[in-house]
Amino acid sequence: MRRRAVLAGAAAAWPARAAPHSSGDKVFRYAFNFAETGFDPPRVSDQSSIRVLAHIFEPPLTWDVLARPAKLVPLVAAALPEVADGHRRFTFTIRERIFFADDPAFEGRPRELVAADFVYSIKRFYDPALRSEWLYRWENAKILGLSELRRRVLADKRPFPYDEEVPGLRALDRYRFEVRLAEPAPRFAQEFASVTLAGAVAREVVERYAADPQAHPVGTGPFMLREWRRASRIVLVKNPRFREERFAGQPAQGDTAAEAVARRLAGARAPLVDRLEFDIIEESQPRWLAFLNGEHDAVAVPVDLASLAVPGGRLAPYLARRGVQLDRQLAPSTTHTFFNFDDPLVGGYTADKVALRRAILLAYDSALEARLVRGGQAVPAASMIPPACYGAEPGIASEMNRPSRARAAALLDLYGYADRNGDGWREQPDGRPLELRLAFPPDQRARRVSELWLKQMSAVGLRTRFEVAPFGELIRKSLAGQLMMWSFTWSAGAPDGDFFLGLAYGPNAEQSNDARFRLAAFDRLYERQRRLPDGAERLAVMREAKKLMLAYVPYISHLHEINNDLLHAHVRGPMRQPFSSDWFRWVSVEGEP
Repeated sequence: MRRRAVLAGAAAAWPARAAPHSSGDKVFRYAFNFAETGFDPPRVSDQSSIRVLAHIFEPPLTWDVLARPAKLVPLVAAALPEVADGHRRFTFTIRERIFFADDPAFEGRPRELVAADFVYSIKRFYDPALRSEWLYRWENAKILGLSELRRRVLADKRPFPYDEEVPGLRALDRYRFEVRLAEPAPRFAQEFASVTLAGAVAREVVERYAADPQAHPVGTGPFMLREWRRASRIVLVKNPRFREERFAGQPAQGDTAAEAVARRLAGARAPLVDRLEFDIIEESQPRWLAFLNGEHDAVAVPVDLASLAVPGGRLAPYLARRGVQLDRQLAPSTTHTFFNFDDPLVGGYTADKVALRRAILLAYDSALEARLVRGGQAVPAASMIPPACYGAEPGIASEMNRPSRARAAALLDLYGYADRNGDGWREQPDGRPLELRLAFPPDQRARRVSELWLKQMSAVGLRTRFEVAPFGELIRKSLAGQLMMWSFTWSAGAPDGDFFLGLAYGPNAEQSNDARFRLAAFDRLYERQRRLPDGAERLAVMREAKKLMLAYVPYISHLHEINNDLLHAHVRGPMRQPFSSDWFRWVSVEGEP
């Protein structure tokens, strides 16, 4: 109640906006809700870092900013790739006269983007010295020769030979490169719209700053890094070398809002602002107040404050009166909890371990989290595949969104998880102590979610302890298999459910498969659906794979988030494209409020 009263007072006062940047540049100010980890594409997976990367580096392709459903379009490529040999061979042609931002690594000469840069950038994922958690995305595609080269390097304990040619990845000439696969991959081109997977880096830059490549991003994008105070502030400025890029978004017919954006941006040249200034403000109240005070131009509404900003899903009248704009979307993301299958307590494939995980699933009411913690700005999930992704099934029900404390308790009783010493907590079937360990970052929303977990697990006699650490540290611990359980959100990078099924694919263990789930029957289904074109057969295989995930519970699917972005009256969007992160390429600031 105190928080609500303080915020209501702040909204009514509406202090004046901070003074514009003294240089007269057009500046767009924004806040991230957790700290970045760095700016080297293969090394990062957090959203704060990726949003910065997406304005510095560029992949060959991107997603049309306005098209719904999502549409793949060229970015630095001249066209979509040529596809041959039954979706086993992909040829990309890069546009001429696209240049990297100036950097001392180039010794004073303009540095043109060429096909060899993409060959080098993809090979970096296979370098054992780099240890990218995204390697599995390329290895799953089975690029001819690259995994074999990596294994030889590991066996010989030698540096990765970047100049050694492999049959599956090579530059054909200055502007064309070819990728050849061992198996058909009908949706492989989508990987080349990801800045983390296919953002082009220059070899000279990586080698010059080998001691800390995270701090020296140099790309071909519209912005370049000017200032970085770790976990505090990031400033990007317009890249003088950026090419002439005109807006070409194509809205669906009848999408009046998108059509209005297309008319307004017709002929506009990116970027539309001179500077992007990002502050790291992890707690929701100061982040919200910074927006109300005019210190930031836009804000993603903190879910715990949604009742103040978007009550009932509509913009609050006090914000509407001041010209604030609302962009509201159901996100292609899934908030989940994983169980580490290598953990002796919650892991394993025997009936008693499956029963424990299913009981935890049944005992936790995700709809309660949506209502009490997220202000109704999320919908309960029935599976890991989120809305707007191929393979999602709107309206289906499963144990994921049908909690039952009574069924949870009965399942625990049936498999021998009982309170043997009378202390009020259940023990394992063999009498050993039972304590769940659930990881969270140290922010306000995580604390509220942990309180909900504690209450609901206690109601069925399960003792729970929480491990609190910064997000980046939790990622490292998860990759090392040191967490029992962790709740966080995965956002889709493409409109396809393959990524979310891949979270349970055995070979992805120690990478995106945080659960370290390994089940041969599931792996066969996953591999089969990857090879199939979209259609009824693939959907049927995906459905069988989802059933196995529901049966063994490597993950609890909790919620699909609703994103509410607010923009001050002087800001013009579009703000958010669901499958890419370079949102601010086309954002403009028209004077001051």
